[in-house]
Amino acid sequence: MLKKILVAKLQGLRVTGKNLHYYGSITIDAQLLEKAGILPYEVVLVANISNGARFETYVIPGKLGEVILNGAAARLGEIGDELIVFSFGYFSVDETKQIKPKIILVNSSNRIEKIL
Repeated sequence: MLKKILVAKLQGLRVTGKNLHYYGSITIDAQLLEKAGILPYEVVLVANISNGARFETYVIPGKLGEVILNGAAARLGEIGDELIVFSFGYFSVDETKQIKPKIILVNSSNRIEKIL
């Protein structure tokens, strides 16, 4: 049996842009993705702290400080909204004992404030 376990979390991200007519996804600062171990095109869960919306999409690496809601996701948030992005992996029960999620807290400029 495999269990779905949190691998990484980016908390406190602020939406910097929206692009409704994009094919879909969320664009996130490439440096943040690398620190969290989130791969380009990886599926993530996004929670919007500002309005309660939760959605699943894939990640596209962006420029420094960028967090852009693309496609249908652009309707689920506004510029300035605070987001949490969750990355999960599937592991055997034995493997779960070794998993320690990387939690990255960012400031209002989408810069790393603390890594837990």
